[in-house]
Amino acid sequence: MSIVNVKELLESGIHFGTAASMWHPRMKPYIYGKRNAIHILNIRETVRGLIQAYYYAAKLGKANKTLLFVGTKRQARDVIRDAARAAGMPFVAERWLGGTLTNFETVRASIRRLDEIERNMGSAEYARESKKVQARDGRERRRILRNLEGVRTMSKLPDAMFVVDPQKEMSAVREAQRLGIPIIGLVDTDTDPELVNLAIPGNDDGIRAIQAVIKVVLDGLAKGRADQVTRSEPVAPVAASV
Repeated sequence: MSIVNVKELLESGIHFGTAASMWHPRMKPYIYGKRNAIHILNIRETVRGLIQAYYYAAKLGKANKTLLFVGTKRQARDVIRDAARAAGMPFVAERWLGGTLTNFETVRASIRRLDEIERNMGSAEYARESKKVQARDGRERRRILRNLEGVRTMSKLPDAMFVVDPQKEMSAVREAQRLGIPIIGLVDTDTDPELVNLAIPGNDDGIRAIQAVIKVVLDGLAKGRADQVTRSEPVAPVAASV
């Protein structure tokens, strides 16, 4: 089975860029042409980026590494959330909280506080707490979950990050760059591809296009994990002859 289905990619509209007047000059090598004042991306370059992302994700999967999925724009939120959960990976889909990476210990402290609140709520004695205390804890729990639910199980900094629209997620990108965390990015024609280490040129506003890209990344992770299991699978003992 091929890594990328070009027909499905085209049907997803991944080759439709942004208005030509909004383009970023560094995207020129990835642009095929222009139609009705809209830039059209070169699908060959998209396929090239996807294949590179597939093999990189496979490498991460084989080494049991962590890939943080980031996409807070409306079109990406549900796709990012569902994909990360399916892969057992951390994600940020609502709002990037400043310092999520660069101030990671503070983030972990907030998550420990969340764990403490939920332990208290689950105890028999909690029912005897005042309504004021219960309301306060409920608000605090909702606030922490809203901001940090997707990174709750991320016990260490991620090994890499996948971003939908690096321009939109500039805070996340800058933090990853500062820490030397490699970035895979779905990059539209209005974004600087040099913001990321591995650019996948494509439409970052279409839900189907985002889904098509993330599917390839998930397939890569799954392939890497499958290779890991196959390699480390113990050999069954040979039964002793009677």
